[in-house]
Amino acid sequence: MDKAAAGRAVETARPDNIRGILWALLATGLFAVVAALAKVAVAEYHVLQILFFRQIVVFLSTLPTIAGSLPESLGTRHPGKHAIRLAGAFIALSTSIWAVAVLPLTTAVTLGFVQVFFVALLSARFLGEPVGRFRLSLIAAGFLGVVIVMQPGAGGFADPYALIPVLGAFGAAMAVISVRQLSQTESTATLLVYQSVFVGLLAALPLPWVWTTPDLAGLLLLVSMGVVATAGQWAGVRALRLGEASVIGNIQYMQLIHAAILGFVLFGEIP
Repeated sequence: MDKAAAGRAVETARPDNIRGILWALLATGLFAVVAALAKVAVAEYHVLQILFFRQIVVFLSTLPTIAGSLPESLGTRHPGKHAIRLAGAFIALSTSIWAVAVLPLTTAVTLGFVQVFFVALLSARFLGEPVGRFRLSLIAAGFLGVVIVMQPGAGGFADPYALIPVLGAFGAAMAVISVRQLSQTESTATLLVYQSVFVGLLAALPLPWVWTTPDLAGLLLLVSMGVVATAGQWAGVRALRLGEASVIGNIQYMQLIHAAILGFVLFGEIP
């Protein structure tokens, strides 16, 4: 192994990156469960109603942490970065629910892997992280491998619905880069409460026109989605606080394994 390759291996395997990868692995598993629950819920409830319930649970989860230091804990010197992060998060969260409603679970997850490309490019531009040809080649090879395994056929990508998870992937990349910047100065609770409040408000605006009153089973489903999503977001923020965004982004590929298993077991989808 030459010195350059050895340096790259040490860089990727540094302790902070390893710890970040472990947290990211947990986050991807939790988000795959959220996607499966969303596919069940969207048969009965509107995308924005599902998102609204999810954000309520996220907000409630932050209250014990921030209650003792309100309102100082909500102060920020980076409102512009928060705005970019919130816009990206709203796009990513709403389209992720929409995508599993109109596409097979594994297809929606696979197309969402375009996020890895967006994160790598944006992290080089806005974070100054080293994303050379070696790492870009690995990212491209990983995505090509996913496409080969999926064997979607030309018709699969001609489907206009395929653009939904791609749009969501760009929004998610915007949010990831913003979180990576903000997590160096803002607490995890502050990051989550900003997202839960403002994304929740955006989802709530059209609720009078799309609301469906849930029964007990539906309420449990919607709340469970929020609980699992909250745990995934906490793990994801922790991963980005520890590791480089372009490294953590590659762990997204593990979500395909979880999605394929859940898609087969719950929906009879054959990868």
